[in-house]
Amino acid sequence: MSNGKVYVTSKLSLDKEITIFDVLGKKVLQTLLNSKELNVSSLSPGVYIIKIRENEATATRKLIIK
Repeated sequence: MSNGKVYVTSKLSLDKEITIFDVLGKKVLQTLLNSKELNVSSLSPGVYIIKIRENEATATRKLIIK
């Protein structure tokens, strides 16, 4: 992550439904992403869980914002 942006890439390059949760499981951001760049500059520094859904595929990753 750099400059308040996260880059999300996948094999299909379709629209992605992005949901970000804080460590307590509270949803802090939900958006539909049609590019590779997600702006997370509104989030406070900390550890988050990012869930990416594209078609039937779902991926979950840890996101650390400094």
